[in-house]
Amino acid sequence: MSIDVNNESGTEVDEQAILDIARYALARMRIHPLSELSVIVVDADAMEQLHIQWMDLPGPTDVMSFPMDELRPPMKDDDEPPQGLLGDIVLCPEVATQQGKDAPTQHSMDEELQLLTVHGVLHLLGYDHEEPDEKAEMFGLQAAIVDGWRAEKGLTGPSPAPTVS
Repeated sequence: MSIDVNNESGTEVDEQAILDIARYALARMRIHPLSELSVIVVDADAMEQLHIQWMDLPGPTDVMSFPMDELRPPMKDDDEPPQGLLGDIVLCPEVATQQGKDAPTQHSMDEELQLLTVHGVLHLLGYDHEEPDEKAEMFGLQAAIVDGWRAEKGLTGPSPAPTVS
């Protein structure tokens, strides 16, 4: 898996954890090991510009995903996953900090960025949360991936509750 993490935000973030959880999520979703992903961490001003340009919505948001190739998890266990360029995930630590503070189970900015990374990966793979059934599926999968990664890393305490909308 080729994953690049580029921090342009000016905020210190745990880039290794972002890399690790992205790799874990892609492996768990059975994405080809030669696929490529880019994660960019930006400040609130840059995220607001992207949010306005691509979503026509004001203000910064927490995470945006820009898919490239239409990669999907294999449908059957014996299917060979396709290889390709997944796309870009853009994260905003300023929004993540506030969301972590506002969450029912308060958590750190880095924990929120880990959750948002998984959220972004799932969007790149075609998952969405516009409809209640889609939201239940995506957020359930998101929680399972974050919990699995945290367990594998030996991290204790409750996993961050989904704060993305």
